Amino acid sequence: MRKRWILAVVLALGLGLIAQASFAGSGRNSTVLKFKTMVGVVAPYTGPVNAIRGIPGGGVPWSIDKANGTLKENGDLDVEVKGLIIIATGVNPFPTFRAVVSCQSIADGAAVIVNRVTAPFPATTTGDAQFEGNVSLPSPCIAPVVFVTAGTGDPPAWFSATGV
Repeated sequence: MRKRWILAVVLALGLGLIAQASFAGSGRNSTVLKFKTMVGVVAPYTGPVNAIRGIPGGGVPWSIDKANGTLKENGDLDVEVKGLIIIATGVNPFPTFRAVVSCQSIADGAAVIVNRVTAPFPATTTGDAQFEGNVSLPSPCIAPVVFVTAGTGDPPAWFSATGV
Protein backbone atom coordinates (compact mmCIF):
# COMPACT_ATOMS: atom_id res chain seq x y z
CA MET A 1 0.00 0.00 0.00
CA ARG A 2 2.80 2.39 0.90
CA LYS A 3 4.54 1.77 -2.46
CA ARG A 4 1.35 2.70 -4.35
CA TRP A 5 1.02 5.92 -2.37
CA ILE A 6 4.65 6.89 -3.06
CA LEU A 7 4.22 6.03 -6.75
CA ALA A 8 1.07 8.18 -6.91
CA VAL A 9 2.90 11.14 -5.33
CA VAL A 10 5.87 10.78 -7.70
CA LEU A 11 3.54 10.59 -10.72
CA ALA A 12 1.57 13.63 -9.56
CA LEU A 13 4.76 15.65 -9.05
CA GLY A 14 6.12 14.55 -12.42
CA LEU A 15 2.93 15.50 -14.25
CA GLY A 16 2.87 18.83 -12.41
CA LEU A 17 6.42 19.62 -13.50
CA ILE A 18 5.65 18.68 -17.12
CA ALA A 19 2.54 20.85 -17.11
CA GLN A 20 4.46 23.75 -15.58
CA ALA A 21 7.25 23.46 -18.17
CA SER A 22 4.71 23.35 -20.99
CA PHE A 23 2.93 26.41 -19.64
CA ALA A 24 6.19 28.35 -19.24
CA GLY A 25 7.19 27.64 -22.82
CA SER A 26 3.76 28.26 -24.31
CA GLY A 27 4.41 31.92 -25.18
CA ARG A 28 2.54 33.43 -22.26
CA ASN A 29 2.00 37.13 -22.61
CA SER A 30 2.90 38.43 -19.16
CA THR A 31 2.15 41.96 -18.07
CA VAL A 32 5.27 44.14 -18.08
CA LEU A 33 3.58 47.30 -16.79
CA LYS A 34 0.12 47.99 -15.40
CA PHE A 35 -0.83 51.50 -14.36
CA LYS A 36 -3.84 53.31 -12.95
CA THR A 37 -2.32 56.78 -12.81
CA MET A 38 -0.44 59.22 -14.98
CA VAL A 39 0.88 62.68 -14.25
CA GLY A 40 0.45 65.72 -16.48
CA VAL A 41 3.49 67.67 -17.63
CA VAL A 42 4.38 70.55 -15.29
CA ALA A 43 7.31 72.96 -14.87
CA PRO A 44 10.25 72.38 -15.04
CA TYR A 45 9.43 69.61 -17.55
CA THR A 46 7.54 71.83 -20.00
CA GLY A 47 9.45 72.35 -23.22
CA PRO A 48 12.66 70.71 -24.44
CA VAL A 49 15.08 71.76 -21.67
CA ASN A 50 14.26 68.91 -19.27
CA ALA A 51 13.18 66.24 -21.73
CA ILE A 52 12.61 62.80 -20.23
CA ARG A 53 14.31 60.02 -22.18
CA GLY A 54 14.67 62.30 -25.15
CA ILE A 55 10.99 63.30 -25.20
CA PRO A 56 10.30 67.01 -24.59
CA GLY A 57 7.43 68.09 -22.40
CA GLY A 58 4.46 69.94 -23.83
CA GLY A 59 5.02 73.70 -23.91
CA VAL A 60 2.52 74.45 -21.12
CA PRO A 61 1.30 72.58 -18.01
CA TRP A 62 -1.29 69.82 -18.51
CA SER A 63 -3.51 67.99 -16.03
CA ILE A 64 -5.18 64.60 -16.20
CA ASP A 65 -8.22 63.27 -14.35
CA LYS A 66 -7.86 59.52 -14.88
CA ALA A 67 -5.61 57.07 -16.68
CA ASN A 68 -5.06 53.35 -16.88
CA GLY A 69 -3.31 50.89 -19.08
CA THR A 70 -1.24 47.79 -19.56
CA LEU A 71 1.86 46.84 -21.50
CA LYS A 72 2.39 43.15 -22.28
CA GLU A 73 5.71 41.47 -23.01
CA ASN A 74 4.74 40.98 -26.68
CA GLY A 75 4.22 44.76 -27.03
CA ASP A 76 0.42 44.81 -26.73
CA LEU A 77 -0.41 48.23 -25.31
CA ASP A 78 -3.71 49.54 -23.94
CA VAL A 79 -3.90 53.15 -22.75
CA GLU A 80 -6.97 55.13 -21.71
CA VAL A 81 -6.93 58.74 -20.53
CA LYS A 82 -9.74 60.95 -19.30
CA GLY A 83 -9.57 64.72 -18.89
CA LEU A 84 -6.06 65.29 -20.33
CA ILE A 85 -6.20 69.06 -20.81
CA ILE A 86 -4.13 72.22 -20.77
CA ILE A 87 -4.51 73.69 -17.30
CA ALA A 88 -4.79 77.34 -18.45
CA THR A 89 -7.56 76.74 -21.00
CA GLY A 90 -9.35 73.66 -19.64
CA VAL A 91 -9.36 71.99 -23.07
CA ASN A 92 -7.29 69.73 -25.26
CA PRO A 93 -6.57 71.47 -28.58
CA PHE A 94 -5.12 68.35 -30.28
CA PRO A 95 -7.42 66.13 -32.38
CA THR A 96 -5.07 63.17 -31.95
CA PHE A 97 -2.64 61.80 -29.38
CA ARG A 98 0.03 59.13 -29.67
CA ALA A 99 1.49 56.86 -27.02
CA VAL A 100 5.21 56.34 -26.55
CA VAL A 101 6.72 53.40 -24.72
CA SER A 102 10.22 54.24 -23.52
CA CYS A 103 12.57 51.47 -22.39
CA GLN A 104 16.10 51.35 -21.09
CA SER A 105 17.81 48.67 -23.13
CA ILE A 106 21.22 47.41 -24.27
CA ALA A 107 22.88 47.72 -27.69
CA ASP A 108 26.42 46.51 -28.36
CA GLY A 109 26.99 46.24 -24.61
CA ALA A 110 26.00 49.86 -23.94
CA ALA A 111 22.96 51.27 -22.17
CA VAL A 112 20.52 52.89 -24.60
CA ILE A 113 17.06 54.43 -24.55
CA VAL A 114 14.57 52.98 -27.02
CA ASN A 115 11.35 54.93 -27.66
CA ARG A 116 8.52 53.29 -29.61
CA VAL A 117 5.78 55.62 -30.92
CA THR A 118 2.25 54.47 -31.82
CA ALA A 119 0.13 55.70 -34.68
CA PRO A 120 -2.08 58.70 -33.85
CA PHE A 121 -5.42 57.96 -32.20
CA PRO A 122 -8.45 60.24 -31.76
CA ALA A 123 -8.72 62.57 -28.77
CA THR A 124 -11.66 64.72 -27.70
CA THR A 125 -11.51 68.38 -26.71
CA THR A 126 -12.25 67.21 -23.15
CA GLY A 127 -9.05 65.15 -23.25
CA ASP A 128 -10.52 61.66 -23.49
CA ALA A 129 -8.74 59.08 -25.65
CA GLN A 130 -8.04 55.37 -25.89
CA PHE A 131 -5.38 53.33 -27.69
CA GLU A 132 -5.24 49.57 -28.21
CA GLY A 133 -2.44 48.23 -30.38
CA ASN A 134 1.08 46.89 -30.44
CA VAL A 135 4.58 48.35 -30.28
CA SER A 136 7.80 46.51 -31.04
CA LEU A 137 9.58 46.31 -27.68
CA PRO A 138 13.35 46.02 -27.51
CA SER A 139 14.88 43.13 -25.62
CA PRO A 140 15.41 43.79 -22.84
CA CYS A 141 12.85 46.49 -22.03
CA ILE A 142 13.98 47.73 -18.63
CA ALA A 143 12.02 50.30 -16.59
CA PRO A 144 9.33 51.07 -19.18
CA VAL A 145 7.59 54.45 -19.10
CA VAL A 146 4.42 55.17 -21.08
CA PHE A 147 3.80 58.71 -22.32
CA VAL A 148 0.73 60.23 -23.98
CA THR A 149 1.98 62.75 -26.52
CA ALA A 150 0.97 65.08 -29.30
CA GLY A 151 -0.36 63.34 -32.40
CA THR A 152 2.44 64.88 -34.49
CA GLY A 153 6.08 65.84 -34.10
CA ASP A 154 9.39 64.00 -33.98
CA PRO A 155 9.88 63.48 -31.15
CA PRO A 156 6.34 64.25 -30.06
CA ALA A 157 5.91 66.40 -26.94
CA TRP A 158 4.53 64.52 -23.93
CA PHE A 159 1.42 65.66 -22.03
CA SER A 160 1.20 62.84 -19.48
CA ALA A 161 3.47 60.04 -18.30
CA THR A 162 3.15 57.03 -16.03
CA GLY A 163 3.82 58.05 -12.45
CA VAL A 164 2.11 59.96 -9.68
